[in-house]
Amino acid sequence: MGMTGIDGRLRARLLRRAKRDQWIRTAAPRRVPPHYAVLWLWIDRRNAAWLRRVVRGRGWPGRSMAGEDGAQAAWLIAQHADRSPEAQRMFLDALRGAVASGEADPADLARLEDRVRVNAGRPQLYGTQYGMTETGYGPHPVEDPERLDERRAAVGLPPQAEYDAEIRRLAAEEP
Repeated sequence: MGMTGIDGRLRARLLRRAKRDQWIRTAAPRRVPPHYAVLWLWIDRRNAAWLRRVVRGRGWPGRSMAGEDGAQAAWLIAQHADRSPEAQRMFLDALRGAVASGEADPADLARLEDRVRVNAGRPQLYGTQYGMTETGYGPHPVEDPERLDERRAAVGLPPQAEYDAEIRRLAAEEP
């Protein structure tokens, strides 16, 4: 399979960082030692700082630069850059441009848009972000809920009821 124009080194680094991101998120809940929380924070901060340098220097690592899986890995790192809010907002802007030029997935942009809004204390647009709310576990507040499924469909996300059932099923399975 020829990956013309793809920067193999950048792609490999993105995939390695995304793998570490996922490893700490699956390892930490099963292990109690406090150093896992510190390691988690360290991984997220380092990933965000590294991606910020990439984006500043080369723009968003989209499909033609990093491959489909590399572009997905870049989004994952951006999505988990919660403790670097200014970098996360920069990633959101860069990802908007990448989606507009067909270099990234509109559903990923929707998820990052929601994440940035929730982190800023604003209502989300696509209903992708869940957590503990005043009424228990569920989606964080949504702007214009009457048009939620319409917005979700426009970016390729399933209807909210379907997504909600899946999120709750996955949450119930967590250890």
